[in-house]
Amino acid sequence: MPRRRSYTFRAGGVTIEEFDSPEEDEYEYIDPDEEQEDTEEEEDTDEEEEEDEPQTGEYINVSDSHRVSQKESEEKKSEGVCSTSGSQEDVEWKPGETEGISCLICMEVWTNGGEHQVCCLPCGHLYGFSCIKKWLQQRRSAGTCPQCNRTCSLKDVRKIYASRIAAVDDEAHKRIVVLEAKLRSIEQKTASWSKKEAQWRKTEAELRSEVNKLKKKIANMESMSKCEQRKPNVASQEQYIPGHRIYQEHHGQAPFCSFRHQGELPINGGRIFDIDCGRQTLLLARRLAGVGGTFVLTQMSLNSGEIDDILLPPTTRAIKDLHLSPHNNGLAVFGSLGKKLSVISLESHNTVLSYDLPAAPWSCSWDRNSSHHIYAGLQNGMVLVFDMRQTMGPCASLAGLSSNPVHTIHHLSANSTPTSDVCSLLSASSIGLCQWNINDSEGRPSLVSETENPGVCISSSYCPRSDHVVASYRPRVGSSDDTIPSQPSLTQTGIHNYSIGVVDGFHVCLKRRGVDSHYQKLSSSQASVDTIRLPRTAIIDLGEERKQLFASCDESTRELILQDPSSFAVSQRFPLASHHPLQDVKYAQVNGNGLLGLLTDDRLQLLRNESS
Repeated sequence: MPRRRSYTFRAGGVTIEEFDSPEEDEYEYIDPDEEQEDTEEEEDTDEEEEEDEPQTGEYINVSDSHRVSQKESEEKKSEGVCSTSGSQEDVEWKPGETEGISCLICMEVWTNGGEHQVCCLPCGHLYGFSCIKKWLQQRRSAGTCPQCNRTCSLKDVRKIYASRIAAVDDEAHKRIVVLEAKLRSIEQKTASWSKKEAQWRKTEAELRSEVNKLKKKIANMESMSKCEQRKPNVASQEQYIPGHRIYQEHHGQAPFCSFRHQGELPINGGRIFDIDCGRQTLLLARRLAGVGGTFVLTQMSLNSGEIDDILLPPTTRAIKDLHLSPHNNGLAVFGSLGKKLSVISLESHNTVLSYDLPAAPWSCSWDRNSSHHIYAGLQNGMVLVFDMRQTMGPCASLAGLSSNPVHTIHHLSANSTPTSDVCSLLSASSIGLCQWNINDSEGRPSLVSETENPGVCISSSYCPRSDHVVASYRPRVGSSDDTIPSQPSLTQTGIHNYSIGVVDGFHVCLKRRGVDSHYQKLSSSQASVDTIRLPRTAIIDLGEERKQLFASCDESTRELILQDPSSFAVSQRFPLASHHPLQDVKYAQVNGNGLLGLLTDDRLQLLRNESS
């Protein structure tokens, strides 16, 4: 066991005690060979040592002094506050934060200025300046580092100007680098998985949309199948009402048409529709349920059963008329009570054009010869002509014979036009039928004399190929029965009109002859019509050999009646599948077969012509 030395300071000198120490770190050890002192430094520091020496009779053990300062430092650390000589404010230090920033002599934190500023010896060890200065000025310990006993002097002390000094654990630093690399790898994997998750969610949404479309298609097919099984065939329909005979052509031949029930499609709020033969699609205007319900356009494929809703602006309001372009360009025109005439694309579902009108449009029509021109009949009796190449407004505004709404407008065929530069229109309002011959921006209507009667015109239908026109009327309010044209009463065939809101009106069939605006009256027939609503009728063109059929609804029996417009002889009857009023009727050739659609508020009833 090596001998250890302890230094005891007295006022008159230094006493050295030697003893055995079991704990090497408890006392300071000084080699006798390294006790040489500089004589000049002792003389310079004698006065300072006298101030630092204890009073006579007091003994100070270096190891005890070390313990006391260490104990005081621990007490200060337990309080959480250390006062530094370089700052007037108290700085709080948590346990473990003082490692690398405290002096090993006094165990207090060093400062970046003042008496206890951090400094270093040539050997590299750090201390507070005031502590190392006192240590080096002691007689027996002067000239050595307290930790490694390397020789040094006060002039070798170098102050360090730094706010805080801390040693970094090399192993910990390496571990931090490794952990940071792992973290970056995890972040990259997380970003990759997030991107894949977004793609999966998008794919899932697309699949859900496809599933919903397939469900709708299956539901429509099931509905059509059930209706096909439930509905009777034409033979049973012929016996549906006793005394109603199907019209036979001359010489006892079979009827020249044979419509059969094909199916039904559930509709919510159906108002008006049209059929695109080339694209084999339906376009319906619907009013959504609820107070102040908005209107939407629904596009339906006749092949796949796919259904797409086209949302319209809130200012659209009720749609009064709708027509698909006959030029197979995927466009549709509709007029609404929001004083708008709009052209929409069936491919993009975007509004191509939207015209602001002086009054609400009640009817609209495409030009059959030009894909750029469209026409609109307004609530105030005016007729407007539009060229879609001019987006600012109409190219012609024509005043009518009255201020009554123009509820129907037709573009007449080219063979009925006086000259190639004159456009002819046929409009219908409550006063009757009017023909417009428009040349550039000028035109004046003329009332068709054959329709002058005291009745109120409520509907008109037109066949471009044959120039047949059928106008429907109901009596004016307060008129007597003798104002109705003399025709055989329908009650003679067994139909009795007991329905509420139904009156006895009549149909008039005209045929346009030549280009001199001459209309020939072919026939007329009594009919049961609604007292308030404006019905929709249609002329079905079956071709050159099979002539035409006039389709209308008998409000007293709730049947669709197909009649020869030349004689109004009944060809077929179909009971409506819904108790709601008939909103619209349209006919078109789809896939070589004639398709007749009957639209009510809750369903679309489809009839197929098997004789086509």
